[in-house]
Amino acid sequence: MSTIIISTDKSKLDLAIIHQFLSQSYWAEGIPMTLVQKCIENSLCFGAYDEGRQVGFARVISDFATFAYLADVFILESHRGRGLSKLLLREIMEHPDLQGLRRLTLVTRDAHELYRQFGFTELARPGNYMEIVRRGIYKQENSRQ
Repeated sequence: MSTIIISTDKSKLDLAIIHQFLSQSYWAEGIPMTLVQKCIENSLCFGAYDEGRQVGFARVISDFATFAYLADVFILESHRGRGLSKLLLREIMEHPDLQGLRRLTLVTRDAHELYRQFGFTELARPGNYMEIVRRGIYKQENSRQ
């Protein structure tokens, strides 16, 4: 197996790969490149690289004092099944700026077992949480452009 490097250096991120993956994902289908760029600018980002080529990504939205939300986690299909998601999550969970937070959250449709390995659980009090969900918002934005 080649050497995988995890970095928070935003200058190394391959925006084309990130946009391509996210725009086809179930959670961000159709997201415009301009929004991907804005998300990256305003988040702590983690890139996974195999011989300099980006093969994974995750970002954390946080106040770096009490709360963080983990989002947009992916490993390219060509590199799945090699433990890279665990390596990426380990780096995120050990990042110095994310220590001592009261709450870390995420939303997933299909990776519960992965996240459980890092201490995530279902909501203890789901009735306390509220949300606004604007389904298809990226499709609406794209039609306005």
